[in-house]
Amino acid sequence: MAEHTIKAFDEEIDRLRGLIAEMGGRAEAAIENAMLALQRQDQRLAAEVVADDKRIDALEAEVEKLVVQIIALRAPMANDLRDVIAALKIVSVVERIGDYAKNIAKRVPLIAANQHKLEPVSLLPSMGQVAAEMVHDVLNAFAARDAELALAVVERDQVVDDFYDSVFRTLVTYMVENPKTISECAHLLFIAKNIERIGDHATNVAEMVYYAATGQTLPERERGGTQQQEN
Repeated sequence: MAEHTIKAFDEEIDRLRGLIAEMGGRAEAAIENAMLALQRQDQRLAAEVVADDKRIDALEAEVEKLVVQIIALRAPMANDLRDVIAALKIVSVVERIGDYAKNIAKRVPLIAANQHKLEPVSLLPSMGQVAAEMVHDVLNAFAARDAELALAVVERDQVVDDFYDSVFRTLVTYMVENPKTISECAHLLFIAKNIERIGDHATNVAEMVYYAATGQTLPERERGGTQQQEN
């Protein structure tokens, strides 16, 4: 490449990383705010999470447009091409993470309207915090091309799965012992499942980062908690 072409390519890659960082930061904040809204039964904060998801969607579209531009104009090869393709895949996953946070926020008014105070509600913020930290760390791993940090994120997914199994068992017990709680338990199960999927998606990103950094794929691993292998 000519010097000016290389400089332009580097600038485009920096912009690409910046957009992904912003998108990831917004997704991470959406998870944290959705869990905070659940904890406080704050319907206004929940509504803000739902509304802010549009910005994440817009950033995804901007990244996709930039990736197409880079591939068409710069024809990147080898490691550069691997980075660009990884970025395209990662933004799609991060957008889904934002959707899961939005889904959680949408349940807050439904739970707030219910009179029952169930124990599993206290477990969900801790579960959500682990998932949000996974998203934070995997985006740092992407920015730094840090294969070791990406691997650590993959290993941490088991913590989220264990949380899900614990919440699942507790909620099933509640529903069996007190059928009046079935409606709220169903909402909480939905939230727990969405958090578990955030963990899975962060793991997917970690695997992409690991491949982009090393050129090697991680071995296949068992996904999800024992209660949802069929999903």
